[in-house]
Amino acid sequence: MNKQNLTKKRFRETVNIDELVEGILSGERAITYEEACLLAQLKDKEPLYEGAHRITRTLMGNGFDTCSIINVKSGNCPEDCRWCAQSRHYHTGADTYPLLASVESVAQAVYNRKQGVNRFSLVASGRTQSTREITEIADTFRDIRKACDIECCASLGLLNEEKLGKLWEAGVTTYHCNMETAPSFFPQMCSTHRQEEKVTTIKAARCVGMRICSGGIIGMGETMAQRIEFAFFLRSLDVHSIPINVLHPIPGTPLADNPRLSEEEYLTTVALFRYINPKAYLRFSGGRDLLPLTTVRKAMYIAINSAITGDMLTTTGARCEEDMTLIRESGYTTEVNTDWEITNNA
Repeated sequence: MNKQNLTKKRFRETVNIDELVEGILSGERAITYEEACLLAQLKDKEPLYEGAHRITRTLMGNGFDTCSIINVKSGNCPEDCRWCAQSRHYHTGADTYPLLASVESVAQAVYNRKQGVNRFSLVASGRTQSTREITEIADTFRDIRKACDIECCASLGLLNEEKLGKLWEAGVTTYHCNMETAPSFFPQMCSTHRQEEKVTTIKAARCVGMRICSGGIIGMGETMAQRIEFAFFLRSLDVHSIPINVLHPIPGTPLADNPRLSEEEYLTTVALFRYINPKAYLRFSGGRDLLPLTTVRKAMYIAINSAITGDMLTTTGARCEEDMTLIRESGYTTEVNTDWEITNNA
């Protein structure tokens, strides 16, 4: 039997969800790409969701990781990412400003820590940051560390090991760099940089001692098979914090007229990400406000166990107080250690 017929045979087979979940929980096996594609085609998704719920609560417990962000530099980005309001290639009306003064970031970090948020990230537009900007940002992180005990994260584009080292010395413990989408789809979404450059950045961040946070956006026109491909790509990079953004179509961008994902598509994607990345924090991120509250609660039952809370860059986010109530009502707590493993050479 040739390879094509073997592939067809595998796709005609069914997946025993209970056996698959038991194998994942015991560590004896991992889900395959073919199995994930089969599960995505199930008409009745409830067994899929229940299996993901079991994996989440058994392997990850009831800890819920929270973070908040501040956009310390906005707009005028030279990259052409087709979804982004901050690209100078598109006319979106997004705010444009240089680096914020340290005092603004410190005040926001202190406020969020008082709200019970675990982590705080400085996010800046642009392909990268200059040496001068990195020095200023590092000083801001030092000021934050003096003012409160919140964990510091950064999302500053494509950085080399030298610049990342300066941030690490200033107290940054996590670096965020989204892979954005499946390798097969990324070139259709961005032409000004390559995913390989992002991989180089996260490898450099690990080398200096940082944790990694990397996810992307769903609903940009990719297929379900490509979402599955994306989840496996993140697994291959050993990512343990995965933001799952839902595309918020922004007027002026090339994706402004993209249709919204159905609730079932979203929940199925979240569930499959859990089967493929069983020990990752799957994180609510941008676009969550597009989802009905019932879907948000269902996603938390299935697999979501972390969230960006507060304002989210150029889209509307959720207030900390509301999120903390929702977290408690969903059976999670923010009072336990949610640090994920650091994979580095330090």
